[in-house]
Amino acid sequence: MNILIINGHPRKGSFSEAITNAYVSGLSNSIHSETLILADLTFNPNVIHHSPKAQFHEQDINHAKSLLTWADHVVFIYPTWWGTMPALLKGFFDRVFTEGFAFNEIEGGTGYQPLLKGKTAEAITTMDTPTWVYNLIYRAPGHNCLRRSILKFCGFHVTRIVTLATLKSSTLSQREKWLNKIETRASKIQNTALSKRQLISIKICLWLKAIRLQFYPMAIVAYCLGAWGANEAGYYFKQDLFWMGLGWIFFLEVATVLINEKADYLTDKQNRYFGPFTGGSRVIVDDLLTFSEIKRGISIALFLSFLFLTVLFVNISGNYLEILIACSSLIILALGYTAWPLKFSYRTMGELVVGITHSFSLVISGYLFMGGHLSDAFPWLLSLPLFLSILPSIILAGIPDKDADQLANKKTLTVRFGTNTSSSLAIVFTWLAVLAVTILTTFEVYTTIFSIVLYFIIPHAILLTGMLIRYKQNKDSKKRIDSLLIAALTYLMWFGIIPLINLVK
Repeated sequence: MNILIINGHPRKGSFSEAITNAYVSGLSNSIHSETLILADLTFNPNVIHHSPKAQFHEQDINHAKSLLTWADHVVFIYPTWWGTMPALLKGFFDRVFTEGFAFNEIEGGTGYQPLLKGKTAEAITTMDTPTWVYNLIYRAPGHNCLRRSILKFCGFHVTRIVTLATLKSSTLSQREKWLNKIETRASKIQNTALSKRQLISIKICLWLKAIRLQFYPMAIVAYCLGAWGANEAGYYFKQDLFWMGLGWIFFLEVATVLINEKADYLTDKQNRYFGPFTGGSRVIVDDLLTFSEIKRGISIALFLSFLFLTVLFVNISGNYLEILIACSSLIILALGYTAWPLKFSYRTMGELVVGITHSFSLVISGYLFMGGHLSDAFPWLLSLPLFLSILPSIILAGIPDKDADQLANKKTLTVRFGTNTSSSLAIVFTWLAVLAVTILTTFEVYTTIFSIVLYFIIPHAILLTGMLIRYKQNKDSKKRIDSLLIAALTYLMWFGIIPLINLVK
């Protein structure tokens, strides 16, 4: 393991130097370490060129970059002055952590791509301010700046920030204890600076990112609509069957998302306009999880999904054939969205499949689990407005991905027909959803379910339509359409949440 220790104190003979020496002396012989004393370097800490990247790179700046490239773990040691780091250390970051080395500016996505991924970092800082004052009253400005705005931005995982305070009033004995603790901490570092707890936490966070939980509420609401709709239609709500069905749907969704992640690797890799709802989770693209890990995740999710479904069938009484038909259809549509050989999303059927699975399929599944029947009109009519309201957001989600999808031969609606046609279709389905609710509320049984929905969806439909018209009229429209997607995604919520609230009452 390679460790770089950076002493950011501008004076020689400081306590930061003692900390640096203690850290180095604590490292085991198996660790390769280098020390960078910023006070010994010769470089201009000020950015005098309009581009830090283009400014003349002194020899010490190039040396610092080579050490940062070499290092697996970087330790920053400095005093906290005026709530943050000294000017020398800030100037070091300004000159060394430049575009092309620490990050890349990209046209879409988050706007920036970290280039120092896979490295860890920690900071040890001294201050005269009591720690509780610094954290609670001043809100730790220096810690936040270093952790989030600099290191995390460039790809580092920050293992810890140690604050030694208050330095000014500390005794010699207290300082010796601090140095001993730092030396002991350094001696524990072997193959990684991360503790077992941190490694597990990071892995959990990566898997949570991979399964993209932001998409699950839509599926869960649709399933609950069906289950509580069955109760409204005169069937008995069975809590045990409800939770078994929810477990099946959750893990089926996990498997579907992970299959999409694997199948869409080529388009995700080329996508410059990715966001929270488009372009995948990027865990494979960013080398955070491997293909093998994703495959294992798919296998586990499928196993748990079928386990819940098996237990559900064992506990269900009658109606097996209809439930089998509904569940089989949902499995085929969900997994076939990107999985070979169906690959619906590559054949201009993906938008339709998402609309069906997250409305009709889930609503009817929940309805059947509670004892309902496929021949009942209730779940079909209950699903129709939700289906129509989902389509605008799914269609619009293809716009940021268009260029990448086209390169990967993924024929989405936007790829096949263009952004203008996609935007027009989104407007059409927005108002078809309004029309469906308007018609259904004329039937007495649906009046209660869809009560007050029109008061929300009509203004929202007008807002979304106006945004789409402005987008179509703007010839230089950006590929990132976050505000449009948010408007479309929140629009469909009215068709699920309010009916569900009315059903549960």
